[in-house]
Amino acid sequence: MHIEILEEAQDDIFRGVLFYESQQYGIGEYFLDGISTDIESLHLYAGIHSVKFGFHALYSKRFPYTIYYKIEDDTIWVYAVLDERQRPHTIKESLNITVQ
Repeated sequence: MHIEILEEAQDDIFRGVLFYESQQYGIGEYFLDGISTDIESLHLYAGIHSVKFGFHALYSKRFPYTIYYKIEDDTIWVYAVLDERQRPHTIKESLNITVQ
């Protein structure tokens, strides 16, 4: 399968990097490495994760983030990478993404 990370999800990752880097130098890079590893694991484990808000939800191993994705044909679409320390309503609003 092929993994496609939508622009919105890339923006989520970038915001996470900035947040963690502002906490301590080098942690932003560690966050990026961890999230990237989690996303790459979808090559093996896509589809086994529980469904949350209509998306498969892969919980990051190292950070309180969830990777929301869908599978269509031979493509894994990553829609969002969200901090789970938000209100569920805010997460639902973030997931209101349409693919062209």
